Amino acid sequence: MLTVLIRRFPAVACATAALALSVGGCARMPEALPGPERAIAFTPNDFDSADVHTRHLRAPQAQTCEAARRALLSQGYIVETATKDEVKGRKYYQPTPDVHYEVQMRVVCAAEGQGDMGTSVFASAIQDRYVIKKVNNSASVGVGGLGSLSLPLNSTDDTLVKVGSETITDAQFYGRFFDLFAKYLPAPAPGPSAAPVQVRPVEQPQAERQGVAPLADDAH
Repeated sequence: MLTVLIRRFPAVACATAALALSVGGCARMPEALPGPERAIAFTPNDFDSADVHTRHLRAPQAQTCEAARRALLSQGYIVETATKDEVKGRKYYQPTPDVHYEVQMRVVCAAEGQGDMGTSVFASAIQDRYVIKKVNNSASVGVGGLGSLSLPLNSTDDTLVKVGSETITDAQFYGRFFDLFAKYLPAPAPGPSAAPVQVRPVEQPQAERQGVAPLADDAH
């Protein structure tokens, strides 16, 4: 039947075959891949747990932030702000000659209202990434009657360019900070119940120490 159709209507047969091939090809075409201009879906993984950035301590607010300041100073951070309720510091890293990192640490000490002996500590750190890029320079030359001309030169300068910024979410990073931070907290003063009980020997009367029997009490 197909042979007869091709012989009688060759044009129609060719058109039909081309249409079938095009339809079949469309059915097998994969979906278009997202282009670089399409935004990437991103959902922050927040509010799952408060144990990473938070600690609750039985210590006054001012002493708590002072301990945080000392902990940052002991690790080479440059402390920019240090009050009774907030401490801010930064530190610079250069793992490779062309890559630089800047870590900004912020510690907030919030009193819990328990007679100034309870404090909540919140710590967060931001990591900024910089790379070195070459920047071409141009010089301006003053020419009489023509004004100033900008002439390109072959000299270049190295410039740090910020290429990324991210909040550090590594639980081990904050765990190490809080462990070091706890070492700078003052030891709590022992209360009356915690004071050790000293047992002293009972002193004997003066007469017994000299071998003299004590006088008996008068009978009533």
